Amino acid sequence: MADKITQNADGSLNVTDTPIIPFIEGDGTGIDIWPAARSVLDAAAAKYGRTVEWKEVLAGQKAFDNTGDWLPNETVEVFRDYLIGIKGPLTTPIGGGFRSLNVALRQILDLYVCLRPVRWFQGVPSPVKHPEAVDMVIFRENTEDIYAGLEVEAGTPEAARMRELLADAFGWEIRADAGIGIKPISEMGSKRLIRAAIQYAIDRNRPSVTLVHKGNIMKFTEGAFRNWGYELTREEFDAVAVGWDDCDGKPGDRVLVKDAIADIALQQVLTRPDEFDVIATMNLNGDYLSDALAAQVGGIGIAPGGNINYVTGHGIFEATHGTAPKYAGQDKVNPGSVLLSGVMMYEHLGWTDAANDIVTAMEATISEGIVTYDFARLMDNATEVKCSEFASAIVDRI
Repeated sequence: MADKITQNADGSLNVTDTPIIPFIEGDGTGIDIWPAARSVLDAAAAKYGRTVEWKEVLAGQKAFDNTGDWLPNETVEVFRDYLIGIKGPLTTPIGGGFRSLNVALRQILDLYVCLRPVRWFQGVPSPVKHPEAVDMVIFRENTEDIYAGLEVEAGTPEAARMRELLADAFGWEIRADAGIGIKPISEMGSKRLIRAAIQYAIDRNRPSVTLVHKGNIMKFTEGAFRNWGYELTREEFDAVAVGWDDCDGKPGDRVLVKDAIADIALQQVLTRPDEFDVIATMNLNGDYLSDALAAQVGGIGIAPGGNINYVTGHGIFEATHGTAPKYAGQDKVNPGSVLLSGVMMYEHLGWTDAANDIVTAMEATISEGIVTYDFARLMDNATEVKCSEFASAIVDRI
């Protein structure tokens, strides 16, 4: 009999060998990549006597076609009740409704951490000379910043009212034809994100956490994020972590917490990737950094992601790319993003043995030149296979 995943009193997860895990197949190529990824996840679990009972829930186009709702309340409640889930890419409705179904799920369930590990797999084509130097984990704040969606459209009465309010209250003169957005960055939101990043570094013996910000310009939002990070380090992690200024860059055996200006960081993750390990940053910076780093190690097609609330125990792991509808049903595209998101999910559940087996088998498959079209066109002497065949090859090596 399958069981719900529950949360223990200490915040850890209680996971049996037969958990129930909700999934969203995804729109577009979701119909190809999810079955492929699931076959690998099932094989890796079975090797250790485990079985996942997958529980389908609906969101996106499939949900709209079946229920008339892009994100049914039932779907949200299932994720809330079962704690951990996984999803393929989703269509965002045009002309109203949600700005993004992905963002909506994150905000409704308060999944404040967007976790994006970025590493290179042997054999994956890369545009840089030393992709093996890229081994970073990005903690991107998921609920605040510009992505909070607090904005008014240019030329509307709301924009005029906002301009008048800002002029009256602060003397700020804003052009009459401007759209206006609000950028909230809170102490609570910043500290819980940075706390999770530092704890992750401690738990996994990672040497440093870099706070990436543009605080030299946005002093009271991004600058505050930086300052709150150093304050948190002193107040809660003094025995195991230390800020750069408090140790002259010599942390000893403690995790070093440092910071970098966002535009410089975007350059240095390319030119000096070995100097970055765990990165904690805000929503917009994290979006740019995640995709820029993914490009160095094979592209967003194999970039995994997870959205997590470490307090409530909720987490949804997801493919980080779009739906690519023109390829839907062709059994063509790379299932790597959703598969590696499943690997992240297994690690989160404590199934590190199965997770490691998938990574090893996937790397062996790619190293042997057995790849989907996106990699085959960039590699010499590759054997191009279908999405399902790529998954089968990985299963054979598990």
